[in-house]
Amino acid sequence: MNRDLTPHDLIVAGIALAAGVAAGLLLRLLLKWLGVRASRTRWGGDDIIVDALRALIPWAAVTGGAAVAASVLPLTAPVGRNVNMVLTAVLIMAATLTATRIVAGLVQALAQSRSGVAGSATIFVNISRVVVIAMGFLVVLETLGVSIAPLLTALGVGGLAVALALQDTLANLFAGVHILASRTVQPGDYIRLSSGEEGYVVDINWRNTVVRHISNNLVIIPNTKLSGTNMTNYHRPEQQMTLTVQVGVGYDSDLDHVEKVTTEVIDSVMADVDGGVPDHEAAIRFHTFGDSRIGFTVILGVGEFSDQYRIKHEFIKRLHRRYRAEGISVPAPMRTISVEQGELPIPQQRSTEQALTVHAPVHGTPTAPPV
Repeated sequence: MNRDLTPHDLIVAGIALAAGVAAGLLLRLLLKWLGVRASRTRWGGDDIIVDALRALIPWAAVTGGAAVAASVLPLTAPVGRNVNMVLTAVLIMAATLTATRIVAGLVQALAQSRSGVAGSATIFVNISRVVVIAMGFLVVLETLGVSIAPLLTALGVGGLAVALALQDTLANLFAGVHILASRTVQPGDYIRLSSGEEGYVVDINWRNTVVRHISNNLVIIPNTKLSGTNMTNYHRPEQQMTLTVQVGVGYDSDLDHVEKVTTEVIDSVMADVDGGVPDHEAAIRFHTFGDSRIGFTVILGVGEFSDQYRIKHEFIKRLHRRYRAEGISVPAPMRTISVEQGELPIPQQRSTEQALTVHAPVHGTPTAPPV
């Protein structure tokens, strides 16, 4: 435009800009109301979407008001074109950040729903976030008139040097992707490595796996080590597991009665104690004639790995109390030793329950040991 700027132009531009700001505030209030309604639904994805749109919609309204204000002002063609490019770039960046929050939130929600815990696999979240931001950045450059072909070529050539310099980091990255893709380990699982590390998997990120020990300490394990070592996953294929307790009773015990009493104790523990499996079928197996007792194995059911300590603790207490009430003896280990004595003078003989002591003669005459 070649005409001069008039007060009417400033008033119209100001009204357009104010209308954009007012529309942004109203839309933000509307999205806040929608967020309250979305929090009452069972699906968590609508909460993520509404929360992300609360940052995009107000900026879009303000940008639209600024674009209308710029269109009514008598700007030259180059200035108007630059203003439009800048406003478009701002809008694209706001949309990119919003899309990043939505995608990352949905990926994290999906990981939580698959694992059933509050932990997350941030490696997938970070990858999705980087991909969306990179695409938005390239679109902004193209909008501003910057050719992205040389940039892509430079990234392709420089990527080889970066890959050589970051071999360990990339190895851990792909090892983490492989672990999650194969579903051998998921956040929330209890694992034990052959090297001794064990605990609940809290997170699997781009470089390492975070494991929380039962003592609440964190163990950091590189992904390459986790994927290349022998490992026991106590949550796969299911969390429920069996626990064995060794018990022994005296030889004078009625084994049928012992089995009946022990079964009743097992059923009470499974039904009353947190972590027990109520539908677990009690299993008792006699297996050994020991030195002083008949040994048998009790098989208990537990909900998951950490429940075994509480179940074993309560079972031993209740079983001991019930055995005492029923008169079932649990003898201490005993061993009977028979010693055959040779032909010794009668005063030198002692019972097998006492120590046998022989004193040498003083003047060549045999003497009996003092009594």
